[in-house]
Amino acid sequence: MPNTSSHLPCLTGPLVVALLYDQLCTFEFGIVAEVFGLSRPEMGENWYRFASFAVDDGPMRAHGGLQITADAGPELIDRADIIIVPGWKGANASVPDDLCLRLRAAHARGARLASICSGAFVLAATGLLNGGVATTHWRYADAMRSQYPDVTVDDASLYRSHDRIYTSAGSAAGIDLMIEIVRQDFGAAAANSVARRLVMPAHRTGGQAQFLERPVAKRDGVEISPLPDAIRSDLSRAWTIAEMARFCRMSERTFLRRFTEATGAAPGQWLTNVKVDAAKQRLCQGREQMEEIALAVGFGSAHTLRHHFRQTIGISPAEYRARFMEEQARTLA
Repeated sequence: MPNTSSHLPCLTGPLVVALLYDQLCTFEFGIVAEVFGLSRPEMGENWYRFASFAVDDGPMRAHGGLQITADAGPELIDRADIIIVPGWKGANASVPDDLCLRLRAAHARGARLASICSGAFVLAATGLLNGGVATTHWRYADAMRSQYPDVTVDDASLYRSHDRIYTSAGSAAGIDLMIEIVRQDFGAAAANSVARRLVMPAHRTGGQAQFLERPVAKRDGVEISPLPDAIRSDLSRAWTIAEMARFCRMSERTFLRRFTEATGAAPGQWLTNVKVDAAKQRLCQGREQMEEIALAVGFGSAHTLRHHFRQTIGISPAEYRARFMEEQARTLA
């Protein structure tokens, strides 16, 4: 892997450091390096600085037979603004005590922590996820529940956030999370720019549940599939569980079971995520008041919008809009 430390003096933005270890998950590290370590002069001098640090002594190898060398040792954590764990050696692989101590100290001073796929096990080992919600690859979800019972494991979402700690599902979901971090730091225009260079959507709908090894059979000729489109086309409508069940011509009990089977999420949580996505779009498109946006996307009040937006995204709607407007101003300057 190329040494990126020479790039640090040229930029003034947040310092992102990625963890390297023997048996490194190559693709996961590549995602982090692509988003945060690639030269992006169009973003200006306050773009991210990027470097890597090693937790293992001696020679390290990555998947595919690559030999890797880090920019620095774990002491780099003490300077980092964002620390990313790109996978881990395995769900049952131990996490060094020194690494846990450094990650806890970094979080206590305000650094953000993030993981891709099995990297969530490193963050869980610190204890910082206790009492919160995290995700990981659906294949590792049961192992995480067993090892860390104080962590609520969401095996349906592409990524989750909890107290400045971000976790993502399988490898490709790491791209979604990294782009979301860019969106939070530099606004939607910057996130869209990064996504375009990756030739992928800036935001994917749905979750990892669609990839679970649990195909859902059609029953009685009734399908759930028309419902999501109907909801998205009329979010201001009062979509109660009873209303959704009537739309699908099912009893509420049957509807709840089949909807969760089909989407991996309960109807209420799925609906909240769709409303938040719609609110994000409206926040970036104009100067609508919060009450107007809340009514348009079906939250009913600005207070409810703010609550769910912060729970889902990690920042308030006003802050999300402000960051987008700042990025737009930088782009037009």
